[in-house]
Amino acid sequence: MNFSAWSLFAYGALYLSALFGLAYITERGWIPLRWVRHPATYVLSLGVYASAWAFYGSVGLAYEFGYGFLAFYLGVCGAFLLAPVLLIPVLRVTKSYQLSSVADLFTFRYRSQAAGTISTLFISFASLALLALQFQALDNSLHVLAPLEDTRIVSLLFCAMIIFFAIFFGARGQTRAERHPSLIVAIALEGGLKLVIILALAILIAYQVFGGFGEVNNWLQENAQRISAMERHLEEGPWRAMLLIFFASALVMPHMFHVTFTENLNPNALYKASWGLPVYLLLMSLPIPIFMWAGIKLSVPTTPEFFILGLGQVLNAPWISIVAFLGGLTAASGLLIVTCLALASMMLNHVILPVYQPLSRGNIYSWLTWVRRGLILFILGSGYLFSLFLDNRFSLSELGILAFSAGLQLLPGVMAVIYWPLGNRNGFISGLCAGVSLWFVTMPLPILFGVDVFSVNPWRDSYSFNPDDWHYYVMASLTLNIFVFVMVSLFTDASQAEARSAQACSVDTLMRPSRRELVATSSEQFKDFLTESLGRQAAEREVNHALAQLQLHEVEYRPYALRRLRDQIEANLSGLLGPALAQDIVKQNLSFKPATSVAPAQDIYFVESKLEEYHNRLSGLAGELDTLRRYHRQTLQNLPIATCSLGADLEVLMWNHAMEHQTGIPAPQVIGSHISAIAKPWSTLLFSFANAEERHVSKKRLDINGSPHWFNLHKAAIESDGASGAGQVLLLEDYTETQLLEDELVHSERLASVGRLAAGVAHEIGNPVTGIACLAQNLKLMTSNEEVLETAGHILVQTQRVSRILQTLMNFARSGNYTQSAQHGPTELKRCVDEAIHLLSLSTKEPQVLYVNEVDETVKVTGDGQRLVQVFVNLLSNARDASEAEASIWVRATLQQYSIHVEVEDEGSGISGDQIDHLFEPFYTTKGPDKGTGLGLSLVYSIIEEHYGHIRIESPADKESGKGTRVIIELPAYQSDSESISAELTET
Repeated sequence: MNFSAWSLFAYGALYLSALFGLAYITERGWIPLRWVRHPATYVLSLGVYASAWAFYGSVGLAYEFGYGFLAFYLGVCGAFLLAPVLLIPVLRVTKSYQLSSVADLFTFRYRSQAAGTISTLFISFASLALLALQFQALDNSLHVLAPLEDTRIVSLLFCAMIIFFAIFFGARGQTRAERHPSLIVAIALEGGLKLVIILALAILIAYQVFGGFGEVNNWLQENAQRISAMERHLEEGPWRAMLLIFFASALVMPHMFHVTFTENLNPNALYKASWGLPVYLLLMSLPIPIFMWAGIKLSVPTTPEFFILGLGQVLNAPWISIVAFLGGLTAASGLLIVTCLALASMMLNHVILPVYQPLSRGNIYSWLTWVRRGLILFILGSGYLFSLFLDNRFSLSELGILAFSAGLQLLPGVMAVIYWPLGNRNGFISGLCAGVSLWFVTMPLPILFGVDVFSVNPWRDSYSFNPDDWHYYVMASLTLNIFVFVMVSLFTDASQAEARSAQACSVDTLMRPSRRELVATSSEQFKDFLTESLGRQAAEREVNHALAQLQLHEVEYRPYALRRLRDQIEANLSGLLGPALAQDIVKQNLSFKPATSVAPAQDIYFVESKLEEYHNRLSGLAGELDTLRRYHRQTLQNLPIATCSLGADLEVLMWNHAMEHQTGIPAPQVIGSHISAIAKPWSTLLFSFANAEERHVSKKRLDINGSPHWFNLHKAAIESDGASGAGQVLLLEDYTETQLLEDELVHSERLASVGRLAAGVAHEIGNPVTGIACLAQNLKLMTSNEEVLETAGHILVQTQRVSRILQTLMNFARSGNYTQSAQHGPTELKRCVDEAIHLLSLSTKEPQVLYVNEVDETVKVTGDGQRLVQVFVNLLSNARDASEAEASIWVRATLQQYSIHVEVEDEGSGISGDQIDHLFEPFYTTKGPDKGTGLGLSLVYSIIEEHYGHIRIESPADKESGKGTRVIIELPAYQSDSESISAELTET
């Protein structure tokens, strides 16, 4: 039964349209993200490996090599079973540095654009055979089902649809080598459909052709001679060669590298794929013998490769042929789309951009998108034209072996990336060129072009090319590749850049970047410097994108953060432009300052952060050492003394919890900053001490928020590799409380001394002054002379003044003695204020002011009423002396929990800030000469302390006018017994 080619196109177009729809709804976010990132989606997308060769060619491979066809599946299964030691290290490198192809990997590892370009050109040529295989399988399947029609136009239309799909979902406004979740979901659906179709067809054919699986074994025994192809054993040479080339395909073939590494949405999914893909391929391989045996039994009139299509025609079941055709279309389209995307990225980064770089002019993102689209069209078009050139002269198996054997030449370079740090660019390029040359002479030339170089060999006239010996040629070219690679690498030196890249790629070494200073000092300067190469729009976009990825501030100044930003920008540009061009741009525009004679120190904080990420993966001695490291780090972090460590360049490397609490600066905000760049006043204190020669500084005063604090500072040098000066540790000990206690003790001692002095002065001067007063009084009684009487009056006034001073001194001396008994009881505060106002109102010589007592009558304090009257007399007297005539002085009081808040406020001239701290010191006065002794506020302070209260002064009281003084007193409120009991119960 024959089909119409256009009806087949309608079925295929409908199927591809369904794939477009699925990819579109995924891109719109209608499919849950957890489904997109699910490991099962990733495993099914890896099914792109099972291309048209797996669907059709495996039957032909089984017909020719028997069970040797399993090498196609077992080789790649072996690579995924070794994922923890083979694929995971490569994934780590590609993720860290945004490498999107095997050519990017070579360019980054060997620091050579030539390595990337040569590998790109070679793998692109080899992939032509793989692309042509898919188009040939598609065209042949159309020809099998519609033998009477010209199927080339339909094949061309299918090619156009695949190109449109690849451009629409793989190169639509991409600004860098980002993931394509919509594409991966579509490829995963293709992988699932292939598996369902091939298993369903196998079950159906087993029952329709043989009558069940049990009858298959009976038929095999009865027809042993007819199925001898399956009985033949594959020779060791071809078997081993096939296992090796398919093993290498998991790492080097563009479509496998792209899906395995570049499009990986969930790194943990690769661990699931290490067993998931082998299970998938095992299920794909099981139906292959069924199709071959059924084709042999029914004598299907097609080549063995297309038995699966011919069975439907022989069984007169057209829908079997249609389903089989759609399965083959599924297998071919998936590989074509992924391969062209991978090759487009490789050719853009390693063929186009090294030659032409219009980066600083116009919109580079739009330019890159259009170039990538053009490359997709060019690659798929070239593959289709190459299939026309081959014109079905070669079987699918021959084309497949040719393409995959070419990829084998890249395997030594990949293995050296992760396991041989001694390999260098000279060895890799030399080995690759030698191996590829031998492979090209022994494989493509005689197979594709019929040129047998060995037939004209003068030393071996009898030798000629033998297609059956292809495995010898493959192994010989690989051996030559490895030999040249190793020998050239051993006898040539690698550059420092190569050594650092090798260290970054090595599986057993953690990259240790040096802590060097950049020329650019801020993220804004990054934008300015990159503008020359990328243009302003692209420079701002790339810097802002990198800042967002690292979760840094919009404007960053910290040296460590800038180094991280530089590395992230290089990684992002690597995904956008390729690693070689990204390295050149970053090296040229974001350079480091010239190195000094001292080798730059390692970036300890970076190493620490990476070790934290690797913590769960360390075992054995490495795990024990990491446990010891974490223990010592926790010890430093939890020290009760504020501690920080600095590098030789005074960059902050460690900032413990006590330092965070002391300074109020979180560690993430200060780590990586220069010590002089942190918030003041800590920058001044620590920077000056770090540069000082002294190792210990005691009682260093620092004003924080207007309050004095005192610190003891200590430092110790950190030695590294026997050389001093690698860094230093600073310890900051808060001495404030101890200093305040010392000051209080000194003040108390001074007050006690002043009290003893006052008592002595009062005792020694009191009697003479009394005598003088008596003599002056007698003098007034003994004479009537006006001048004498006036003089005697002056003497009495002065003696009274001296007496008042002596009385004040005696009161001060007694108030300083806290052992005296005081009767503290309930005292009405309003009455105390009224009495003080009354006493002050008796004097008519002082300025007349208005006293306003706003204290409520219910306000009571616990204290001595007479002593409190003395307090208010002194405070109101000072307020009056500072006020102008007719001014007002207010006294207010409010209840605040268990204390009374009292305010005495005037409208006077106020007190300067430098005087407030000294007002309560004995003999300190702000009044003019002969207007004050400086003991009034000292007495007030002592009385308030006797009452277990507090006093402070604020000036100016009015911030706008800058005038007035406010004295604030806190006194214990009086509480009756019932109130105290109720308060205690409430607290309980």
